[in-house]
Amino acid sequence: MAERLADAAVNEDGCGWSQTRRVAPNSCPRVLTREPPGPRRGMEEEKMDENEWGYHGEGNKSLVVAHAQRCVVLRFLKFPPNRKKTSEEILQHLQDIVDFGKNVMKEFFGENCVHCGEVVQLPLEFVKQLCLKIQSERPESRCDKDLDTLSGYAMCLPNLTRLQTYCIAEHRPILCVEIKPKCGFIPFSSSVTHEMKHKVCRYCMHQHLKVATGKWKQISEYCPLDLFSGNKQRMHFALKSLLQESQNNLKIFKNGELIYGCGDARSPAADWRELAHHLKPFFFPSNGLAGGAQCTRAVIRELVHVITRVLLSSSDKGRVGALRPGTRGPHVCEASPFSRSLHRQGKNTPERSGLPKGCLLYKTLQVQMLDLLDIEGLYPLYNRVEQYLEEFPEERKMLQIDGPYDEAFYQKLLDLSTEDDGSVAFALTKNVLAQYDYVQQYRVAMTAKDCSIMIALSPCLQDASSDRRLVVPSSRSRLAFSVSVLDLDLKPYESIPHQYKLDAKIVNYYAKTVHAKDDTVMSTRFKESEDCTLVLHKV
Repeated sequence: MAERLADAAVNEDGCGWSQTRRVAPNSCPRVLTREPPGPRRGMEEEKMDENEWGYHGEGNKSLVVAHAQRCVVLRFLKFPPNRKKTSEEILQHLQDIVDFGKNVMKEFFGENCVHCGEVVQLPLEFVKQLCLKIQSERPESRCDKDLDTLSGYAMCLPNLTRLQTYCIAEHRPILCVEIKPKCGFIPFSSSVTHEMKHKVCRYCMHQHLKVATGKWKQISEYCPLDLFSGNKQRMHFALKSLLQESQNNLKIFKNGELIYGCGDARSPAADWRELAHHLKPFFFPSNGLAGGAQCTRAVIRELVHVITRVLLSSSDKGRVGALRPGTRGPHVCEASPFSRSLHRQGKNTPERSGLPKGCLLYKTLQVQMLDLLDIEGLYPLYNRVEQYLEEFPEERKMLQIDGPYDEAFYQKLLDLSTEDDGSVAFALTKNVLAQYDYVQQYRVAMTAKDCSIMIALSPCLQDASSDRRLVVPSSRSRLAFSVSVLDLDLKPYESIPHQYKLDAKIVNYYAKTVHAKDDTVMSTRFKESEDCTLVLHKV
């Protein structure tokens, strides 16, 4: 594979190329330009070999393949069989993703953490053959949607399971941990009508509904508030909980290959033994243990410590300092097994240590907290905007509902005002257009609540004096690392009604089953204490 394809992915400023560049034979054809609106110009198609690419993973809306040698991936959109979009619509959709990452998320997370990539056009025959090649590797649960094979458009991005320093795969071993942390705060909005939402985080409540509907077999002990606490003890517990029950919130790759995550029916102990075998080259126990349960625990413990250090390390500066989301809610989730365990022992949950402002978790949390009103307070504003658009449909473009996602869009996100208190003053100062800013902020916040953090680790070479990469210490050696964020597609405006219904479903199920059960247990204990009567007898 020629170097042109790698350049397309690792050159972040490449999203703004004003001229097309030729590619060498067998490389990625038709790298699209980012010129002012008008006809898109590309390059003549050249041959690509589907055998150089392998299945990497997929989500609900896209599928990713990775190149065998180069540190690049291609991301294709997916659609239900009966839903077809035109090539122009797909091109615009992909370009909107690039623009949103470049003009909005890079501002929040920093230049080095967000990799926008760029849109490329591929030979249709290559895409069709690639689709046939990877079909057998796709999970059955994901095959309800088909890879887009008609437009030829895809996104070319760096492979974030590799260290983001070189475009060519290095010979040294590379470990990558992917974490989907989810929402790290409890709603603080006065619009919340369910008191339970002020005590228990969304993730912990949703776990019960997912297990009841068969999504997962058992409830995870992971609580996002523990990870976002900044307290190392709570963070260690959260990461170990993810390792025990990863669901789709944690994956581990070694040299680009998935080795752990989305586990099968095996026990966590068996999974941990296999994982420890893969991790030994990175975290060989300092006590020299070569095998056994004690060695496995030592290796897992070292992995957790290193990930914690990386998550708390400072990265390049974003513009989250401009965000002032206001008062936070409780720092502890009542459903967190960590908090409950301490409570049973009569101990207080460790205070929130606070996240360093330069670390990626802090920046992620700040963007998440753009959700000022919670979906309960946001939904009425959404309905007002919808009513307005029914009367003035031409305003949809002016509101930038479908883009463009430019600097003007970003600036609107920084206008954080007070909540809708029902007063006349609010009605006068916050017209429908201003209310829509809350809708945009909510969409961006939801994007940050569903993003993934990629931590790539590799042992430092003995002569690493010229190595400019970030380094984290381990008990055995030093590890070079890079941190990135992915899954940063802006959440659809049309999904807000679904989010409102889902929120109610999650809270109602939790209140009727789990919380009601807890109340019953407490009521029974209280009744038993009432029935306990001390009888005195004469001696």
